[in-house]
Amino acid sequence: METDDVSVREQLFHNRVRETIICVLLFTCLYIVCYLILTHFRKTSEFVTDDIEDVTVNKIVLWLCTFTLSVAVCAVLLLPISILSNEVLLSFPQSYYMQWLNGSLIHGLWNLVFLFSNLSLVFLMPFAYFFTESEGFAGSKKGVMARVYEAVVLLLLLTLLILGIVWVASALLHDNLARKSLYDLWEYYLPYLYSGISLFGVLLLLLCTSFGLSRMFSVTGSLLVKPRLLEDVEETLSCAVFEEDYLSRRLHSGTTSCWVKLNMETMKKDYQTVHNKRISLEMRRKASPWQRNLGYPLAMLLLLALTVMCVLMVCVNVLELLLDETALPRGMEDPHLGMASFSMFGSLGAAVQVLLILYLMVSSVVGFYSSPFFTGILPRAKDTNLTQIIANSVSLLILSSALPVFSRTIGITRFDLLGDFGRYNWLGNFYVVFLYNMMFAGLTSASLIKTFTWAVQRELIRSFGLHRLPLNVSRSTIPFRL
Repeated sequence: METDDVSVREQLFHNRVRETIICVLLFTCLYIVCYLILTHFRKTSEFVTDDIEDVTVNKIVLWLCTFTLSVAVCAVLLLPISILSNEVLLSFPQSYYMQWLNGSLIHGLWNLVFLFSNLSLVFLMPFAYFFTESEGFAGSKKGVMARVYEAVVLLLLLTLLILGIVWVASALLHDNLARKSLYDLWEYYLPYLYSGISLFGVLLLLLCTSFGLSRMFSVTGSLLVKPRLLEDVEETLSCAVFEEDYLSRRLHSGTTSCWVKLNMETMKKDYQTVHNKRISLEMRRKASPWQRNLGYPLAMLLLLALTVMCVLMVCVNVLELLLDETALPRGMEDPHLGMASFSMFGSLGAAVQVLLILYLMVSSVVGFYSSPFFTGILPRAKDTNLTQIIANSVSLLILSSALPVFSRTIGITRFDLLGDFGRYNWLGNFYVVFLYNMMFAGLTSASLIKTFTWAVQRELIRSFGLHRLPLNVSRSTIPFRL
């Protein structure tokens, strides 16, 4: 009996060590990738100065932002990893090499992501911002530690303020419960705060995703070579080259007349526009006929199919909510991987679910940065200061940490939420979930219809060269409507 107990304890120990090693390796790889990304966007001048103290502070803040961005990427990969792990175990149930892929590992990943995401959002990122703005208390000895003390004090004051706001909100909504649990911080106030943050993230994801699904067509179109049926590329490229040479000579002629000085900025903008046009024309000339005439339509059809599929799955989820209460998102303690597929279409359906989840995340990021409220924090290569990096890290963390709840709420997947992700108070409210699904379907459909029809008409006009005619071609003059 003692031998059996020892063997069980050894097995549990080895399982825990294996899971820890896998999690550390995964997070280390993501941390390296995120650090390279932030290094590409950071402003170099902030890390190459004579002030050693500022350089040290900036490096610490960059490390904290890298950690936050790594957690955000982990949150995005939670559902895809869980769904694919279940399908792998279904396909290879007796494989010795797949025994490490189990429910305990997946459950541990969910718990770690939940813990680190809230830690980064509530403590690390506010500390990073206060750390960059602090200079040390008046009269204290200058140095990095003085700035650390000031940032910690400001963070404690902010924490007390947030806890006070949460207590007031809970007292207004649940008066008796709030009085009884005044000192119950861990079991009541923190879950209540997490629930509010998650609700804000899911609402933000709703707006950004609905807007981003329509913006994906224009963004993808700007990255691909568009077909032009009645356009002579060589002639247009020659005209662009001549115009660029003319503007370049005017800019570097050294003329000192007042008229030239006043119009210098306009000439620079025109030169940049013509330069970009020439590069686009050269890409179109170098592109193969397949890429020039077939790549763009196929990409647009793929985006349209993915968007329509998302809307249809949301509509099906709405019907299930009306007919069956079990369709509500809920949490589970044991994922029971390898028992049954989470899609009625098997592995193919699971692959489609993973693709849709990643597509929704990309669309939400595109919609977020395309919004007029957040265009100011759009990162630029080698020209993004630390404050903008902190703002981007927080924004991406909010969107990514809400992605599992968002995907389960609108019915993209049937994989129930694990760990503390399923403890949010509003998940069991039928009216909140039903209204959320209806809003997503309505906003996405309206935005898609408007954007897609306008984009198709505009591209048809440009493809046939009608935009170069002296007549003004508008939507009302088009003999057909899509």
